[in-house]
Amino acid sequence: MTITIDAAEIQPRTFRWQLDAPSKVATITLDRPQRKNPLTFEMYDELRDTFRRLRFVPEVRAVVLTGAGDNFCSGGDVHEIIGPLVRHKEAGQMDEILAFTRMTGDLVRTMRACPQPIVGAVDGICAGAGAILAMASDLRFGTARSRVAFLFVRVGLSGADMGACAMLPRIIGHGRASELLFTGRFMSGEEAERWGFYNKLVAPDTLLPDASNMARTLAAGPTFAHGMTKMALHQEWSMGIDEAIEAEAQTQALCMQTADFVRAYRAFVKKETPKFEGN
Repeated sequence: MTITIDAAEIQPRTFRWQLDAPSKVATITLDRPQRKNPLTFEMYDELRDTFRRLRFVPEVRAVVLTGAGDNFCSGGDVHEIIGPLVRHKEAGQMDEILAFTRMTGDLVRTMRACPQPIVGAVDGICAGAGAILAMASDLRFGTARSRVAFLFVRVGLSGADMGACAMLPRIIGHGRASELLFTGRFMSGEEAERWGFYNKLVAPDTLLPDASNMARTLAAGPTFAHGMTKMALHQEWSMGIDEAIEAEAQTQALCMQTADFVRAYRAFVKKETPKFEGN
């Protein structure tokens, strides 16, 4: 039995959710522009649950993650998150602190396990946990005026947060990741593109349309195969080459069982563009 969830059941309270039904692209917008879209405990929790549920929502084939106004996300809310964490520390409540850090990491885990490709659309400030959300996306579009920083060391914390020490070196290289995580400095938009953090640099007024166009392109592709590609990219980090080759042989054999594979072959024979249906 296949478990499915209707997209209409996803009704978050702490961020905006929009589904373009024809393209099957969902847009998640962090919507606290007056504070540069900082995260709260509730937002972490609801984002995690949303990405976890998306694997059961066939109406969604790709996701755009962005921020309202001229900023992506300034990180964890100083008053609603950092303040309570300091009080937990002063009260000796290590269990409460560890529960929080595990919950934030679980958000990244669910983003990586979500089979739909996630396109991050980054403008303005993208800092701390906001930089992590961008990092955890599959593709990232940015603007020249955007500024990305993994700020943790600047507030007395390790750069090892929410998987950054595992993921960031794989995106931009070990030396560059080390610099950003040790210093907490801001990376300009041009530098982020040059280092490979951004897939593409675009104008602020075309950022969301360009990111949405990419998401629509991905959504029009073979859904099952895209999900397998994302899973392989994630799982093969810890594999040797022989193990990876065998895993990919099994992956392709599974993809060859789909109707989309047959559709692509028949369209090729007819010299037509295949129309993938996600099965």
